[in-house]
Amino acid sequence: MSRVLCALFVACVALPATAAEKVIAKPKPIDVVVCLDVSGSMNGLIDSAKIRLWDIVNELTRLKPTPNLRVGLYSYGHSTYSSESGWVRKEVDLTTDLDTVYAKLNALTINGGEEYVARVTKAALTEQKWCEDKGALKLIFVCGNEPANQDRAVHLPDVANLAKELGVIVNTIYCGAGRNAESDGWAAFAAKCGGKFATIDQNRAKAIPHIATPYDKDILGKNEKLNTTYVAFGGEGKKGAENQVAQDKNAAANAPAAELGRAAAKAGAAYRNEGWDLVDKLKQDPKFDLTKLKEEELCDEMKKLKPEDRKAYVEKKAQERETLRKEIGELSAKRQKHIDEELKKLPKDAGEKALDDALRGIIREQAQGKGFTADEKK
Repeated sequence: MSRVLCALFVACVALPATAAEKVIAKPKPIDVVVCLDVSGSMNGLIDSAKIRLWDIVNELTRLKPTPNLRVGLYSYGHSTYSSESGWVRKEVDLTTDLDTVYAKLNALTINGGEEYVARVTKAALTEQKWCEDKGALKLIFVCGNEPANQDRAVHLPDVANLAKELGVIVNTIYCGAGRNAESDGWAAFAAKCGGKFATIDQNRAKAIPHIATPYDKDILGKNEKLNTTYVAFGGEGKKGAENQVAQDKNAAANAPAAELGRAAAKAGAAYRNEGWDLVDKLKQDPKFDLTKLKEEELCDEMKKLKPEDRKAYVEKKAQERETLRKEIGELSAKRQKHIDEELKKLPKDAGEKALDDALRGIIREQAQGKGFTADEKK
């Protein structure tokens, strides 16, 4: 028996590097829920989220092993929301469908109200189906201003204890200048939850000048071609394909940085649409039988094919997508290098961080605590 075990050990050690890499590269779960204050003074926060969401996704894509990313979204503090919920509204459950998250984000409106940090955090903790994997990174980011302890029905220490019981790290982002009594309350809540605290300039995202690069036009052109590699199917197929284009338009309307950041994110591993796209569906489930799909479940191009020809068509689209993703990734890396060089020429800003700076820094640090490593920008 000892010889058999020895032989097995030697065989495992002698595995080719590529085989070992495949084991190491198995995706690890990351669940992130973002809670945004939508009371009267928070236009800058929502604008920042619209512009910089895709940069945050790109930061997560650089983590190794590749994360299996799900994102959820809450808004709170809107005066039209139900008082029974503490003026808290769940926008979307944890999902891999980032287009749905972005659509909900772009639909948010601002209106004065009560900002109950404890209530929105408790809702995110108790309403979401958090990943049960012991190695999962589970994060909540609560962003806003005003005192964090306004809620008289739900108390911050109780919520902090609940977060620790569930293994969810709660981070707080205070939208305001410097440290003061209010921001100290946000910092204390994060500390009780085992999380991090940051202050941001919520208006900084729009204040940063756009730096055009020689690569922008080519990236956006390839992004349009990338959309043609998606093969819609099922009841959500047409809706998903239309939403993908709609969110491209939303990003373009928000800022050039959002449009280009989204294109880069779509070229990354975190952007997945197995719920309505056959290329991603087959990647997620290689045994999925395309021949069993009914004609009404197929897009127009697939309806023209014989059932036995469907797989070859989807595989061709997959190859096209992989080529485009690689090209967009390379161009985006060159674009970022160009931007970094230009930013060095500008005066250094000693003020508060922007939203994406704060979130990316915290995510990187907390991901390392779960065994992730971060690739440096190329």
